[in-house]
Amino acid sequence: MTSKMEEMSDLPVLPKDRDHAADFGFSPLLEMPLERRYKFCAGNFLMAERRSGSVQASNGKATSAGTAYNIDLNSFSMRLKKFYSHWNEHKSDLWGSVDVIAIATPPPSEDLRYLKSSALSTWLLGYEFPETIMIFMEKQLHFLCSQKKASLVEVLKTSAKEAVGVDVVIHVKVKTDDGSTQMDAIFRAIQAQSTPTIGHLAKEVPEGKLLDTWSEKLKNSGIELSDITYWLSDLFSIKDSVELTNVKKAAFLTASVMKNVVVPNLENVIDEEKKVTHSSLMDDTEKAIVDPTKAKVRLKAENVDICYPPIFQSGGKFDLRPSAASNDDYLHYDPPSVIICAIGSRYNSYCSNLARTFLIDANAQQSKAYGVLLKAHEVAISALRPGNKIGDVYQAALSVVEKDAPDLVTKLTKSAGTGIGLEFRESGLSINAKNDRILKQGMVFNVSLGFQNLQSPEDKPKNLEFSLLLADTIVVGEKPEVVTSLSSKAVKDIAYSFNEEGDDNEEEERPKVKADAHGLETLSKTTLRSDNQEISKEELRRQHQAELARQKNEETARRLAGVGSGSGDNRTASRTSTDLIAYKNVNEVPPPRDCMIQIDQKNEAILLPIYGSMVPFHVATVRTVTSQQDTNRTCYIRIIFNVPGTAFNPHDANTLKFQGSIYLKEVSFRSKDPRHISEVVQGIKSLRRQVVARESERAERATLVTQEKLQLAGNKFKPIKLFDLWIRPVFGGRGRKMPGSLEAHVNGFRYSTSRPDERVDIMYGNIKHAFFQPVENEMITLVHFHLHNHIMVGTKKTKDVQFYVEVMDVVQTLGGGKRSAYDPDEIEEEQRERDRKNKVNMDFQSFVNRVNDLWGQPQFSGLDLEFDQPLRELGFHGVPYKSSAFIVPTSSCLVELIENPFLVITLAEIEIVNLERVGLGQKNFDLTIVFKDFKRDVLRIDSIPATSLDGIKEWLNTTDIKYYESRLNLNWRQILKTITDDPQSFIDDGGWEFLNMEVGDSDSEQSEESDQGYEPSDVQSESESLSGSDSESLVESEDDEEDDEEEDSEEEEGKTWEELEREASNADREKGGESDSEEERNRRKTKTAFGKGRALPPVSSSSAKRPLPSSSAKRPLPSSRQFSGSSSIKRPKNR
Repeated sequence: MTSKMEEMSDLPVLPKDRDHAADFGFSPLLEMPLERRYKFCAGNFLMAERRSGSVQASNGKATSAGTAYNIDLNSFSMRLKKFYSHWNEHKSDLWGSVDVIAIATPPPSEDLRYLKSSALSTWLLGYEFPETIMIFMEKQLHFLCSQKKASLVEVLKTSAKEAVGVDVVIHVKVKTDDGSTQMDAIFRAIQAQSTPTIGHLAKEVPEGKLLDTWSEKLKNSGIELSDITYWLSDLFSIKDSVELTNVKKAAFLTASVMKNVVVPNLENVIDEEKKVTHSSLMDDTEKAIVDPTKAKVRLKAENVDICYPPIFQSGGKFDLRPSAASNDDYLHYDPPSVIICAIGSRYNSYCSNLARTFLIDANAQQSKAYGVLLKAHEVAISALRPGNKIGDVYQAALSVVEKDAPDLVTKLTKSAGTGIGLEFRESGLSINAKNDRILKQGMVFNVSLGFQNLQSPEDKPKNLEFSLLLADTIVVGEKPEVVTSLSSKAVKDIAYSFNEEGDDNEEEERPKVKADAHGLETLSKTTLRSDNQEISKEELRRQHQAELARQKNEETARRLAGVGSGSGDNRTASRTSTDLIAYKNVNEVPPPRDCMIQIDQKNEAILLPIYGSMVPFHVATVRTVTSQQDTNRTCYIRIIFNVPGTAFNPHDANTLKFQGSIYLKEVSFRSKDPRHISEVVQGIKSLRRQVVARESERAERATLVTQEKLQLAGNKFKPIKLFDLWIRPVFGGRGRKMPGSLEAHVNGFRYSTSRPDERVDIMYGNIKHAFFQPVENEMITLVHFHLHNHIMVGTKKTKDVQFYVEVMDVVQTLGGGKRSAYDPDEIEEEQRERDRKNKVNMDFQSFVNRVNDLWGQPQFSGLDLEFDQPLRELGFHGVPYKSSAFIVPTSSCLVELIENPFLVITLAEIEIVNLERVGLGQKNFDLTIVFKDFKRDVLRIDSIPATSLDGIKEWLNTTDIKYYESRLNLNWRQILKTITDDPQSFIDDGGWEFLNMEVGDSDSEQSEESDQGYEPSDVQSESESLSGSDSESLVESEDDEEDDEEEDSEEEEGKTWEELEREASNADREKGGESDSEEERNRRKTKTAFGKGRALPPVSSSSAKRPLPSSSAKRPLPSSRQFSGSSSIKRPKNR
């Protein structure tokens, strides 16, 4: 170690002061103790060797003799051509009209630094060529380097000549020479041009003997010099496909380290209240970057490196500059606190960056500031589109802060990030208000935005000030691509709440209240809420639902305003027929055979003898064919054709061409040969069945979306396989069903059996949801894919494909076999079943984990795929289709994957949920799901046990789904049609609040007029008043008794029961109806007024002897007989 330290102490590039480090664009090492600087440099020694050209390139194609290094000649030719094209095209406006470009790279260094000279060398040659001078001229390309590097460059001569027509001239410098002789030869070649101007990197300080000599000669040459640092960034700004791949791999590594290493470490430290320093967190994170396997990333360690030492900050000391460093203070997480973490990694020298802010029991000010910052950051990212100015990106973020939090404008960072690539900060691509450069496709930016030194209303010294920072790596495009999106920045993922004091207090006081109440649960809740000012769980849910109702009405109003009115009818037009041609010409018609009906299987036609000639008909034109036999053993065959223009066969585009034609509707034939008639009927039916099945399959396939072609794994990687699986829906055919294997390839799955025609390809891009359900109470373990677009499985068109294994026999024979004498209680048999279940679950779990790792690769980041597992503890029984099933929620769906047809409902597509038939005494209720697409029929899950009601409410509330309750089932097709026909009235009337039963109940308590105006259409008015008043009669006040006396006085002036009955009978006779008997009226009235399980109202024996008139159930009572609040039936006193 001592010799290594001595060797490293001689390095000229180890930063000794801030100015020296700033020259390299990197200064975090200055914050470290000297011993840690050397440790840091030693830890990156291998990466420095790769940067200096001591590691073989993975894609090289030209290898120099005696070396293990090679240069990709195709990449060199393409980029050399791009270099000269950019130079010639922008020579006057960007490159300062230079005729010669001189690039000198410094000696190798273990330090992390970003130099334009090293970037150009890496970009052009694939390596950093240390201590090398490159001179670009119109007709020549000069290299001044050592003998070893000269052998590498030798292979470039042919490629350079073919690409841009320049000759490669190599000047070899011996190790002990300073290169003066070779430099003089280069200057003579430069001075051969008339008044040349040399472009160089003026800001790079020369290092080493070679560069010092070159710099001195360049200054004393008398040739005009021009700085090209700024414009070299423009050359690097637009990345090609290889460069973008390197950036995405670096970004994927960065985001994976944040998600799989940093966040779990922070959660563990805070949860266990450990004392950990920022510097130790930095060391652990750095180790995870240089060893990608710790972050569950499959990248070669020799190709990765850090962009800068990871930054961890907390405790009121924050620095949002990229040059910040992690100090040796302990991580501060006492609430309310803020933790900032920033990490960056490189892959093949291409950089990426990511920064996140974590809130620990944040106060209102911190939460508001983060919400504004998150919104501004998203707006800035969305503005990174081709054609926009870079300054517009910062202005977009600034406008959000000015609108939502004007007091935070002065705290906003002056820049929103920079361009990123081979350099961590590309000069000229800074995102600030003054940058007028135009964004182009393929540019890459580090969008970094933050608030610095905000004041917090806290009394703890380390919580007085806080800062916020967000950073992501973005690829510019029509839709900006966030390549670090694997690490979430949503509030729900970065905000933590570890303060449980309030909950402890509540738990302490709750037993006391219950003891005082002597078991009265309602009293305990009321007392707890009033004494401790706490809100019950039901009240919190009610408040949350009220807020969801407001948001949902606003969202629905915006969507309806954008869509406008539409027909609520979701029916599709009838399918059009195709041109049916049996024979193209007369010569193809087979010769007649004894004027008998013939069937041509090949041309799918039947030939009928009509007036002595054989007339062909395509079998698809036949609607039905039947045969019968009379008593004289004479057989008849009857053929009915499809006739366009009838009720079941409307005209389509093809039949409209022949509007004046006469169609044959029906034809009958007689025969004495019953066997021939039977063969003809069976033949026509069989042929017609085949044609209809084929045309139906063809029509279904015509509606399918064209899928991409499956790319087999091949040599790229070994496909992930799962064997002995069954598939649902099953393949067609009558043969024995065969199990198959499921394989994960480059861009999709393939399921195949031993039969060559039984194969299904499922593309990753077509998968909407993926589920894994291990066996528990069921008999199968399965993986299920719900697709965006339909595919064909055999002859079936489906959006759901499932692969499963039967863990246990569905049917077991009881007593069918003899029990083993060694296992009479079948304990070993049960153990074998458990072992088999565990093995199957482990095989499926291994397959799912490996596929999840595959989907975690950068190329699949936009698909957002991951296997979801149902949460059985939240499940409930119900009837979604025809049979009862166990329905289970997942994180994003509501599914039922055992019974067929399957149920998969995406929660994001749900508008509202209405819980119907909810009321006292009901054992079951229904759950109706209304989708955001109002043209889609609602889904109703029937017969859910009432014991599941509270659990379903809590789940819906947790997933931010607005639900309502009603006592009856609603006609949703008519409701949705009304909404889509007149959306403005729906919005003006309060949106979905017409379903709010609580609002309706409170209104009815405040006003009796609303009850009197309500007249249900499906229940008779009087029976409703009779039954509805039962519950109201349970509690009567003195005011009610006064109302009763007033009604008695009113009824004395009304008509008697005999008069009412007589008027009703006369009215029935006038309408022409026959008078019913007394018994018939009694039975009908009793069934009408008190039917459907409703209890009879309390009446006296004398009033019960004579029922109400039969017509009174069909018309409202006179005004003197209307009941308003009282439930007892008053008899006229003159009876």
